Amino acid sequence: MEFNKATNFRVGLKSSLRALKDNCAEKLIIAEDCDQHVSRQLIELAKEKSVTIEYVDTMKNLGQLCQIDVGAAAAVIIK
Repeated sequence: MEFNKATNFRVGLKSSLRALKDNCAEKLIIAEDCDQHVSRQLIELAKEKSVTIEYVDTMKNLGQLCQIDVGAAAAVIIK
């Protein structure tokens, strides 16, 4: 996944949502095991803004990709 090479990214629901609203997001990454009501708004907005969506199997794995010690439900790569 190219996320490992990305130098500019945001982690977490609020930061990801803000980046999508500001048209700064290039790609949205969602953990498949996060609550659907949590990710629904992000996914809808990403589709509306024509942002690519990728899925990671667990929140723990997404947190590790983001180099943080906790799980993450969502992250975005910034343009």
